[in-house]
Amino acid sequence: MDRPYHDRDGYIWFDGALVPHRDANVHVLTHALHYASSVFEGQRAYAGQVFKLTEHSERLAMSARILGMDLPWTVSQIDDACRETLKANALADCYMRPVVWRGSEQMGVAAQKTRIHLAIAVWQWPAYFGEDAKKKGLRLMISPWRRPAPIPPRPKPRLPAST
Repeated sequence: MDRPYHDRDGYIWFDGALVPHRDANVHVLTHALHYASSVFEGQRAYAGQVFKLTEHSERLAMSARILGMDLPWTVSQIDDACRETLKANALADCYMRPVVWRGSEQMGVAAQKTRIHLAIAVWQWPAYFGEDAKKKGLRLMISPWRRPAPIPPRPKPRLPAST
């Protein structure tokens, strides 16, 4: 069996700094764990380059905004952090997981005073499909499911004019 993900060598980019993989930890009372206030991207690197990196970083930032999280990092800074993490781990072909989440400063559904965090991890993860699929190709389809449109905010009630 492979080692569990918490017990690996290498580095994880965590809130602006590369930290040893085993030291990248989050408290059990982190808002994201209790209220699912986190977003992530799953991306691959090939020959030392992350495939469609900026598109992934843009989607990560957009997903965070949808959940009401204002990232303290720009898309360009996220791209740079992804490249830095890849280089620090000396990997060329691997899986990369940037994840954004709300911290443990507050509990409750609308915890807007929580700190926003970003971590980027990489690890070896072979292709899902074998050599035969590489030669013959795959048959794929696009799911008909679409994310429902956000519910528009309700208009604020108007107070009666004072007489």
